[in-house]
Amino acid sequence: MSLVLDAAAQDLLFRQARTANTFTDEPVTEEQIRAIYDLVKYGPTAFNQSPLRITLVRSPQARERLVQHMAEGNRQKTAAAPLVAVLCTDNEFHEELPRLLPHFPQAKDMFYAQRPVRERSALLNGALQAAYFIVGVRAAGLAAGPMNGFDAAGVQKEFLDDDHTPLMVVNIGKPGENASLPRSPRLDVDEVVTTV
Repeated sequence: MSLVLDAAAQDLLFRQARTANTFTDEPVTEEQIRAIYDLVKYGPTAFNQSPLRITLVRSPQARERLVQHMAEGNRQKTAAAPLVAVLCTDNEFHEELPRLLPHFPQAKDMFYAQRPVRERSALLNGALQAAYFIVGVRAAGLAAGPMNGFDAAGVQKEFLDDDHTPLMVVNIGKPGENASLPRSPRLDVDEVVTTV
């Protein structure tokens, strides 16, 4: 084998893992979320920036407010999921760089003084961290149902502020019956990888 990670872990994280559309009612605990974040925070980003912010939607009132901003096809599963997370970027992430990058604290002002530059970097690195988060959910033995079908402006106004940009909404829990659609095809390595 060319991979160090054992086959069972590969299956858990990638091959057998699926996007879930239904869940059991087993709760997702605060301890599970903390363990997930404590694992995925080590995923690499540019300059160790950490723009991802996670809003857990636990209360019925907050869930109701979120569901009204979801696309029609995402409302029922979002209402029924054990836990929902709104993943967003903090466009003021650069304020943390002196602490997160102590050997190069001047990166904060040298590279990220202008808001449009920060927004682009936050989007790229926040999306990277969101992907780590989804894999972390799988590592906890849970399933994730990431969605982009929602009114981003509405979610931002409802739960965030002008410095935070919604990336995705993720339903989280143990998969229920018929949780996933049949696996769709993937591109082969020769279709994706070139050597120069």
